Amino acid sequence: MANHRSAEKRHRQALKRQARNKHWRSTIRHAIREVRTAAESGAKDAGDKLSKAERLLRKGVTKGVVHTRTASRTISRLHKLVHS
Repeated sequence: MANHRSAEKRHRQALKRQARNKHWRSTIRHAIREVRTAAESGAKDAGDKLSKAERLLRKGVTKGVVHTRTASRTISRLHKLVHS
């Protein structure tokens, strides 16, 4: 347990950030999963889901939830999957 007021505040802030990051990560993963299932089934709206997932990934990079290269690699692979 934290012994100083500043350490207690840091702990509270870390818990808030952890919850926020968890929400963003699960939202991004869900969007990626939707793109993959739409592309594999040959759905017409795979492009729309791809643009939504790309937007979420880039926003995740801005917020520090996803690493830049990880997001770029994922976006590239999703584009290749949808347009093949």
